[in-house]
Amino acid sequence: MNGTTARYRSAGWLAGWLAGLIAGTLLRHINPAGWRTPTIATVTRSAIHSTASKRFLPSQRVKPIAAQPVRSVLQKSCSVLQHLCTRQHETVDPYVLLEGELRHIYQDIREEIELATNHPELGRIATYYFDGQGKALRPMITILMAKALHSDRPITQGQRQIAMISEMIHTASLVHDDVIDQSFARRGKPSVNVLWNQRQVAQAGDYILAVVSMMLARLQHNDVTLILSEILADLVQGELMQLDTKETENERFAHYFARSYRKTASLIANSLKAVAVLTGVGERTAEISFQYGRNLGLAFQLVDDLLDFVSSAEAMGKPAAVDLKLGLATAPVLFACEKFPELNAMIVRRFRGEGDTERAYELVHRSEGLEQTRFLARKHCAEARRLASQFDQSPYQQALVVVCDFVLNRMK
Repeated sequence: MNGTTARYRSAGWLAGWLAGLIAGTLLRHINPAGWRTPTIATVTRSAIHSTASKRFLPSQRVKPIAAQPVRSVLQKSCSVLQHLCTRQHETVDPYVLLEGELRHIYQDIREEIELATNHPELGRIATYYFDGQGKALRPMITILMAKALHSDRPITQGQRQIAMISEMIHTASLVHDDVIDQSFARRGKPSVNVLWNQRQVAQAGDYILAVVSMMLARLQHNDVTLILSEILADLVQGELMQLDTKETENERFAHYFARSYRKTASLIANSLKAVAVLTGVGERTAEISFQYGRNLGLAFQLVDDLLDFVSSAEAMGKPAAVDLKLGLATAPVLFACEKFPELNAMIVRRFRGEGDTERAYELVHRSEGLEQTRFLARKHCAEARRLASQFDQSPYQQALVVVCDFVLNRMK
C-alpha cells in the first residue's frame, strides 16, 4: 500500500466514522427533560404501511430535539467534520474528475430523442431542457458510482445509458410538473408550458419516457429494467400523494418522507442500484449504493423545500414559495406546526383560506422549522458520507463524499 492510498484509507474511514457519530449522538442524547413540545416529529413503524416506506423510511421513534442546543452542537460538530472533509477532499471535483464522461451527455440525449421521431416540433419541445444548461447532477452521481465500484475500468456503454436515462426521467418529470403547477420559469428561462400549449407539453413528457423505454429495452438486462421501472411507478405515486392531506402529525411526517422518497430520492437511489447491478457487484454493495442514493436524494429534497422559503425566484431559476401556493406542507411547515398549531388548520384546507399562504410563510420564518430542516438534511448527508466510506478508497469514492457537500452548500 503506498502512502497516498494509506492516507485516503485512514482519513476516509475517520470521516465516515465521525459523520455517523455526529448524527447518531445528536439523535440519541440531545433530549433534555422538561420541554413541552418536540421539534422533530415522532414517526412510528405502525404509521408506515407501503413496501417502499417499510424499507426506506425512518421507522424508529425519534427523540425530541431542542432547536437552540441543536444549532450550537451541530455547528461545532459539523465544523469539525467539514474541516476534515475539506482537507481530505479539497482537490477532488466530481465534474472535473468526470469531464470526459460528461462532456457530451446532453448532446447524446438530444440525439436519442431526435432520432426516434420525424416530428420536428415534438423534438424541439422534448429537447428544450436538454440544452446543456443543467447541472447534470444525476448523470454525474450515476457515473461516479460506476467508477467508484471499479475505478480501474472505463465505464461501459450500458452504464452511460443508465446515466442518460436518469436525467431523461428527471427531465420528463419536470415537463409534467410544469403543466401541473403552471410554472412560468425553469432553470432561469421560460418554462415549456409558456412556449407551447399544455397538450403538446404533456405529450412531449410522455415521449421522453417512451424513448427511455426503448433505451431500457436495448440494455437487455431484466434486473436493471425492473429497478429503473420502479422509478416511474414511484414518480406517479409521489405525484398522487401530493393530493392527500393527513390529519395527525405522525401521519404527516411519514407521508412527507414517503412522498419525498418517491418523487426525488427513488430516482437517484435506483439509478445507482441499477448501475451497481450492471457492474456485477454483490447484493450488499448494490444495497449500499442504493442507500447512499436514498439518503442523498432525501437530503436534496429537504434542501429544495428549505430553499422554497429562503431563496428568491431569481436565485432558484423558478418561482419561490411555490409549495405553499400548491397547497403542500413540506418539512419547514411541519416543523413550524409544533410552535404554531394554527398551521394545522391551514394544512388541512391546503392553504386555500384568505391570507393562508402569507401567514404560513411568516410563521415558518418565526419558528425553528427552517433550522430543523437544515439539521435533517445534514443528518441524511452524514449517513450518505458514512455509506460512501465503505467503498474502496479512490478519487471517485472521495468524490461521492464531495457530492454530499454540493447538496448542503445549496443552503448557503
